[in-house]
Amino acid sequence: MAFIDYYKILEVDKKATEAEIKKAYRKLARKYHPDLNPNDKEAEKKFKEINEANEVLSHVENRKKYDDYGENWQHAEEFEKSKQQRQYHGNGQQGGFGGGGDFSDFFESMFGGPTSGGGGRGSAQFKGQDFNAELHLELKEVYTTHKRTLTINGKNIRITIPAGVENGQQIKISGMGGEVSGGGPKGNLYITFTVENHTKFKRDKNNLYATVNLDLYTALLGGEITSDTFDGKVKLTVKPGTQNGTKVKLKEKGFPIYKKEGEFGDLYLTYQIQIPINLSEKEKELFTELATLRTS
Repeated sequence: MAFIDYYKILEVDKKATEAEIKKAYRKLARKYHPDLNPNDKEAEKKFKEINEANEVLSHVENRKKYDDYGENWQHAEEFEKSKQQRQYHGNGQQGGFGGGGDFSDFFESMFGGPTSGGGGRGSAQFKGQDFNAELHLELKEVYTTHKRTLTINGKNIRITIPAGVENGQQIKISGMGGEVSGGGPKGNLYITFTVENHTKFKRDKNNLYATVNLDLYTALLGGEITSDTFDGKVKLTVKPGTQNGTKVKLKEKGFPIYKKEGEFGDLYLTYQIQIPINLSEKEKELFTELATLRTS
């Protein structure tokens, strides 16, 4: 009976973390899943090998036993007996390995079957394929919570898109993926949002940034101006002697905070002073007089 290298099957290093093993398993299981490879005996064989490898490496005790003995798996039973002798038997029974499952002779010899009982995972039950979708939205569309109907694999799915979702953000909708034969759980639907911005506002998480043009006279003398926000206009008071590049903060006039109803980030406006051009002779005369007063 030949030794089976489960790390090689999952294409991971022996020092791989639980997360890395889980990721590798999901990737390979999707690739060789029977529903995606109908009547393919090689894919079916590979799928069984992948699940067997995962059954060992994703289970802490199984992995430790496998790592401890490796190719010396024949002596694993002695290890188990020694370990059990050191344990306290509360009622004379242990949560052990149940029968069932399509596993190799090597697995059956070393572990007795797929894990089950009080602390086990039960007979291997395969999950349906996960679906992935990408949804393109405008920044204006994610300013408010709204519903959208998606068509995934011929099925219409009605989802709610919360205000404040970010570009590249992914959400999971459980049980909306593919089905699997044998009564296993359905896969999940993962939706990735691509949020495009065609507004004059720059978004950074929950805050918005924009530039406001300010005429020279208002900057010098002060006054009131009207400025755009993302959902309307506001009046701003400009102080006399306002400098180019001055920033003002409008509290809670930014973008909605994801899944926090009624909460918003801030809006930051930067004043950009406009220098008048095409001056008349009279204007030139007045500016010259002003310059003389400032230097005298």
